[in-house]
Amino acid sequence: MTTPCAAAEQQFYEGLRLLGLGQYAAAEAAFRGALQLAPGLAEAHANLGFLLDREGRWPEAEASYRQALAINPGQVQTIINLGALLESETRFSEALEAYRQALALDPESPAAWSNLGVLLTCMKQETEAEHCLRTALELAPDYRKASFNLAHLLLRQGRYEEGWLRMESRDWYEQIQKHLGMPRWQGEPLADKSILIGLEAGHGDMIQFCRFGQRLKEQGARRLSILCHPPLKGLFQQLAGIDDVIAVGDPDPGVLWDYWTPPLSQPFYLNTRLDTIPADLPYLQAEPDKIARWRAIMGDTGRALRVGLVWKGNSRFENDAHRSLRSLHDLAPLGELPGIRYFSLQKGGGEDEATSPAAPFPIVALGSQIADFSDAAAIIVNLDLVITVDTAYAHLAGALGRPCWVMLPDYKTDWRWLAGRTDSPWYPGVMRLFRQDSSGTWGPVIARLQADLADFGCNAGSRTA
Repeated sequence: MTTPCAAAEQQFYEGLRLLGLGQYAAAEAAFRGALQLAPGLAEAHANLGFLLDREGRWPEAEASYRQALAINPGQVQTIINLGALLESETRFSEALEAYRQALALDPESPAAWSNLGVLLTCMKQETEAEHCLRTALELAPDYRKASFNLAHLLLRQGRYEEGWLRMESRDWYEQIQKHLGMPRWQGEPLADKSILIGLEAGHGDMIQFCRFGQRLKEQGARRLSILCHPPLKGLFQQLAGIDDVIAVGDPDPGVLWDYWTPPLSQPFYLNTRLDTIPADLPYLQAEPDKIARWRAIMGDTGRALRVGLVWKGNSRFENDAHRSLRSLHDLAPLGELPGIRYFSLQKGGGEDEATSPAAPFPIVALGSQIADFSDAAAIIVNLDLVITVDTAYAHLAGALGRPCWVMLPDYKTDWRWLAGRTDSPWYPGVMRLFRQDSSGTWGPVIARLQADLADFGCNAGSRTA
């Protein structure tokens, strides 16, 4: 006869097995079944909290973590998980207390030191954050998460020599490495060699770092190919120095390359520093036929300034709640300026706001007609200015050498925009950065945009960023 405790343990271990297989709904059911039989099973509460956390069900996850710790206060990993949840909700003081509690229990926990470093980075205490991350690496030199977190801090500070090195600790290439079956380039001579630039996570990453392909050609690469997301294929076919553009899902081109490289590894092996960023603009071009077609679609604006707007990013991005505006209505003050015709480049989330009768000002909605980034590029070439949150459109406008103003959040500002700058060495002369202040609100940013846009319109005869 199986006792309730034994049955609960069976359910718990079945939950762990299902969790390892990625069968999350079934794992949740197993953990809940175990807790029905043994409500005091702290490990089941902790693992249930982990599952709920990864699904974004944060109030339930927090309750499970706290229940686990009420039963067994010594679960260091559960305390760390709770701290990470609290940090994601910007409950910094509570997260700080959680990490300090974890370190009091285990002063040699690399995970606790690394997470504390991330939290302190978010709190703008970067000297202390760096100390924590380096402590984690002293305890566990091969701890990739700590090295990756340190990379973000260093790159944000412009400390590129070590920053690019630490960025090599990212570990999301295992599947593509297996699929490609060729060595990764690690700075070997490229004379008479062929090399494939592989995928990076986001469209913006690909647009920002495709510029290094020309540097690879200058090093003597005989053949240079790029693997990209399908919406980028048409755009990258205009990229100088590229022999082949292959989209994910295309038929196998039957090419055997000597090496492949992730885009973000190129600046490390090419010894890129702030003063050696390859920033000759434009390095991307729009197709002439598409430029003409979109000019006709957009119509004659006369002497009106043509401004493109993007106010939301991909909702799946980890910091999207902070980098995106709530709605087009946040930009309502821009509609008070005369002599400007606005065009919505918004596609996906928020796209319908531009066609709504409740839109805060007249705006021409183009999103539904944009098939890919080659369309977006042709539109941007027909604009005088792009105003966007931190999305791939910022990189596209910059790569095209077009004036672009980027709205940046104060919380977790992306490392590529560096710290405290109002310009970008990646897109010199064409990009301006409008940062939130410590209040983390968009009102002051939009007020500055409105004032500067009025001046921009007055100087339209010699338009620059």
